[in-house]
Amino acid sequence: MPLDFARTRTLLQQFDFQRLFIEELGWSHPDSRKPVAFSVREMDFTRREIAQLAGVSVYEIESAQHAIPDAKLRAAVQKEITQLRHENLLIFVDRERTQSLWYWVKRQDGKLYPRDHLYCKGQPGDLFLSKLGQIVFDLSEFDAEGNVTIIEVADRLRSALDIEQVTKKFFREFQDQHVAFLELIRGIRDERQRRWYALVLLNRLMFIYFLQKKGFVDGGKLNYLGDKLAESKQRGKNRYFREFLKTLFFEGFAKPEGKRSTDAKKLLGQIKYLNGGLFLPHHVEQHNPKIAVPDEAFDNLFALFDRYSWNLDDTPRGQDDEINPDVLGYIFEKYINQKAFGAYYTRTEITEYLCERTIHRLILDAINTPDAVKAHPIAGVKVRAYESLGDLLMDLNTTLCKRLLHEVLPGLSLLDPACGSGAFLVAAMKTLINIYAAVIGKIKFLNDRNLRDWLAKVERDHPSVSYFIKKRIITDNLYGVDVMEEATEIARLRLFLALVASAQQVDDLEPLPNIDFNILAGNSLIGLMRVNDADFEKRNAQGNLFRKNYKQVLEEKNRLIELFRHATEYAKDLTGLRDSIETKKHEAYETLNDILLEEFKSLGIKFEQATWDDNKKAAGKPIKRPLKPADIDTLHPFHWGFEFDEILNKRGGFDAILANPPWEILKPNGKEFFEEYSDVVTKNKMTIHEFEKEQSKLLGDADVRAAWLDYLSRFTHQSAYFRSALEYRNQISIVNGKKAGSDINLYKLFVERCFHLLRPGW
Repeated sequence: MPLDFARTRTLLQQFDFQRLFIEELGWSHPDSRKPVAFSVREMDFTRREIAQLAGVSVYEIESAQHAIPDAKLRAAVQKEITQLRHENLLIFVDRERTQSLWYWVKRQDGKLYPRDHLYCKGQPGDLFLSKLGQIVFDLSEFDAEGNVTIIEVADRLRSALDIEQVTKKFFREFQDQHVAFLELIRGIRDERQRRWYALVLLNRLMFIYFLQKKGFVDGGKLNYLGDKLAESKQRGKNRYFREFLKTLFFEGFAKPEGKRSTDAKKLLGQIKYLNGGLFLPHHVEQHNPKIAVPDEAFDNLFALFDRYSWNLDDTPRGQDDEINPDVLGYIFEKYINQKAFGAYYTRTEITEYLCERTIHRLILDAINTPDAVKAHPIAGVKVRAYESLGDLLMDLNTTLCKRLLHEVLPGLSLLDPACGSGAFLVAAMKTLINIYAAVIGKIKFLNDRNLRDWLAKVERDHPSVSYFIKKRIITDNLYGVDVMEEATEIARLRLFLALVASAQQVDDLEPLPNIDFNILAGNSLIGLMRVNDADFEKRNAQGNLFRKNYKQVLEEKNRLIELFRHATEYAKDLTGLRDSIETKKHEAYETLNDILLEEFKSLGIKFEQATWDDNKKAAGKPIKRPLKPADIDTLHPFHWGFEFDEILNKRGGFDAILANPPWEILKPNGKEFFEEYSDVVTKNKMTIHEFEKEQSKLLGDADVRAAWLDYLSRFTHQSAYFRSALEYRNQISIVNGKKAGSDINLYKLFVERCFHLLRPGW
């Protein structure tokens, strides 16, 4: 029995939780419906069992003080209830029945992990419906005696409130299809660019696939891409990519209807203008204008896609073959999981838990600070110091709503310096959405004209309030960096998917935010944290920036990025604006890299070129030489003081850093390197002798040998920098006045780097 979303949403709004569980979720009536009074820590409560199933009970809890208790008291109440029913879900409600807090406890390794989910009357319910969709029970799921096991019910609660579901089967098929798709791309000679472009196309097509399955393409055509492929074949062979897809990308989604050619309108049908960088010409396309992809590639790809159910909503349908944005997140993380970069998949429950703990603490600190109390006194009332965000949200008043909406939430800067495919960024966005939703839901019950006028303006200017809030978060709060440019593109795609998921109809869609300069590619560990104006101007005197001082360079860069980031209407040449920013950044980087090169030289660091000893058939003694500008360029430095100068210089740093940093040791790894060249090496069970034999065989190839020597040459000068630079002074221990040797581990470097990126006070 699928969840009736309209009916469930109505019962949520009415706070009729008993009918919700029994009539919509398939649970049973309790043995007794009478309220029972009880006390915990000298506080009086009333509990009422509203539903049960296989020994799992749902209780409504109300305190004698008519407010939802704080975190510590909730834990004590749950402990008391557990003596009655070991498996339980508690719903704390206030007297007015406008706020509820759903409370469930995860047990793992002998420890308890509370999970609470706040729902307020008037709050958009889609995210909450996604949780309830996991605990629906159909008659077909009961045995002949009408029973279901307690284990099954407990697992459903865990699935709804704690555990992520992923589709490994789709990942395996996606891997195979990606390889086949890649082989069919023509017109790109560079192998890395060809692999990159395969991912670019897959990103765009999967994004459109979600849109079409939600009925947001050409008047609700659910098989738009497949139908257009069939039409293209009728016009001729292998014209789909050249004639249809390129028009769809660069005119359909990239231009408003009034700016499209007559032929494009006829070919495409009704396509919503989305913008957002995803449908601007990619660098690979600009450098390879003769790219060609045959129809066969799309036949195979769409055959894979059509075997699955694509669901963009926050409300899962419970199908085993369902592909949703979270599943794609898992796939993308696995796709870019290259141990050379120390990249690993972080499960959703971990990212969400860490983001909630971190962001909740940030907000509580902002509200509880003495300065905040002075700035917002409440006459005659002692200002409360909130211990949990749930306590804060349940106590929302006009002052708190205004502070959260206009000061605290918009001003948060959250960074993942090793963002991968954006798992932490998506989790941070979800955390902020829930807080915004609670605040906006509360506004309707507050008699404050300014707040109501603000909400009325948002509703007037934006078809979907949820879409507007997500777009605001993505644009103003989230920042990411990753050494793999492909990863940053996937991270942006995941945020775009999360954004359009909030649209209920195609008219809710607004142009996607331009976040190319929020989420950037580069080496987070190497680059200038602060830029000395005098150094920049001295080295730039003979450069390409016509003797502009550093302040002028920053102002021009920031002005153009702000114009690009907040462009909501069609810019005649948004691609040109993006490329202009990139050009100016490249010119500045020539000077910034030169400053970094001098820092390397001042530390006495030299480049060590690996050589080959023909007699030993192994690497020989390296040749030392002075570092060159090209050596710095190869490191892909990320100059934080330039890219995020306003956050670092004006705000003093980021408010929080949310990341699972790489955990690799910075040294050559032969097995890792040769996996790319040999299927034999990829096998898990391989003796040292077998590996050395295979390695010797591979190094007999001149091209492989040259790549191996180039690989070996990457490490020495980097290691020397990390051991000598002042920014990493804590990497080497001093024992009895002497440096103690140890491996350079990437996670240790990231910890020290992150410390310098945080604003003072942390």
